[in-house]
Amino acid sequence: MENSREMMNKEMAAPLLRKSGEEEEEVASLSSESTFWEELKRISSMAAPMVAVTVSQYLLQVVSLMMVGHLGALVSFSGVAVATSFAEVTGFSVLLGMSGALETLCGQMYGAEEYRKFGNYTWCATVTLILVCVPISVVWIFTDKILMVFGQDPEISGAACEYCICLMPALFGHAVLQALTRYFQTQSMIFPMVFSSITSLCLHVPICWGLVFALGLGHVGAALAIGVSYWLNVVWLAIYMLYSPACQKTRIVFSCSALLCIPEFLKLAIPSGLMFCFEWWSFEVLTLLAGLLPNPQLETAVLSVCLNATTLHYFVPYAVGASASTRVSNELGAGNPKTAKGAVRVVVILVVAEAVIVSTVFFSCRHILGYAYSNDMEVVDYVSSIAPLLCVSVSADSLIGALSGVARGGGFQQIGAYVNLGAYYLVGIPIGLFLGFHLQLNAKGLWIGTLSGSIVQVIILAIVTALTDWQKEATKVRERVVENSSKSHTALV
Repeated sequence: MENSREMMNKEMAAPLLRKSGEEEEEVASLSSESTFWEELKRISSMAAPMVAVTVSQYLLQVVSLMMVGHLGALVSFSGVAVATSFAEVTGFSVLLGMSGALETLCGQMYGAEEYRKFGNYTWCATVTLILVCVPISVVWIFTDKILMVFGQDPEISGAACEYCICLMPALFGHAVLQALTRYFQTQSMIFPMVFSSITSLCLHVPICWGLVFALGLGHVGAALAIGVSYWLNVVWLAIYMLYSPACQKTRIVFSCSALLCIPEFLKLAIPSGLMFCFEWWSFEVLTLLAGLLPNPQLETAVLSVCLNATTLHYFVPYAVGASASTRVSNELGAGNPKTAKGAVRVVVILVVAEAVIVSTVFFSCRHILGYAYSNDMEVVDYVSSIAPLLCVSVSADSLIGALSGVARGGGFQQIGAYVNLGAYYLVGIPIGLFLGFHLQLNAKGLWIGTLSGSIVQVIILAIVTALTDWQKEATKVRERVVENSSKSHTALV
């Protein structure tokens, strides 16, 4: 009798146990889904305003170029166009790339709540980037001679040299601005940057007009206006940092001890700069090669349309990548490898969705895309034929922007530098040369070559990200924090 009662109790308990297990699985599923949407909301809320920040800073040089274009002096316009490209390659891209090291260092220190170290890294990065501006400025003094070596017209080279020399204040302002931008970005404080960037852009228009037209300074005034706008941006961010209660813990302290962090900063800044510049420079090489093709005017015009379209689009994945970098570095610093891994998944899904939407729009508008840049039917038709390749490039750029941000957040810049070097200079450019010149596919062949490099870059970065042991990376960050703390204590003693 007792045995039969026990059996009945077990039978009644069994479904209850199964139900409990099912409920646990359901709760875990709901928790995972909730975490996904929370992470998606967090990253999106950072990425959207970051697009406004990067676009506003980019448009400063575009506005100056447009102002010079309305002067009616073709030499000045050509000189400024060449100088802008030269300055980007030799100066601004270098500073932008090197400042990516702060996304690793400051992001991880903020997550680990090592706020004093956070300020030290920002201060040493500012000093380092300013020092890097000195040799770049020396190069800019000889802009005309360098351009003439590459066959540029002497008159255009002279105008470009004047523009670059007057752009030097902007170079130093850009150095400080990039350090401050990473300071706010790695704390997820995006809206101060949105306000300062948009305000600087709005003021840049009348300032540039006044210097170019009212004071009659021409292209020299356009360069000076960029410097004024950059420094206005710096001043506003610095004031916010100094007086806002939100920055109280991480406020930069000007001390000589912070300079001891320079070797550690350079250890990541150099590969970070190379990682960024290797990719950027490959597209400049593409433009130069287009000038060697038969009918160079048409081929260069088509490639310019494609490069402008992909550049404007790249601001979106770059902003998503910046958000990914912040989330990954913060969570690794806080010792939350699972959350960091979850952020990577969310970012990848987000950029895949964005790539599908944008590439679909591009393909649907392929027959009218060329009209945005030219009324020449030959250019419009050529752009229409190359549009499918452009759609693939947009998709690759989306993944590159996100995965590069993950690499910066995790501190994988050295791997990224090697990947970009191999992808573009050992794969992309050789394939482009073969298809463009040997098989006579012209601009389409050059673009396929660059696209091949981008695809190789995506594949390798995806493999590196997938095989990353996030628990191990979090442990490395904690060891670095402990080591830095012990060094600081020894220095104080």
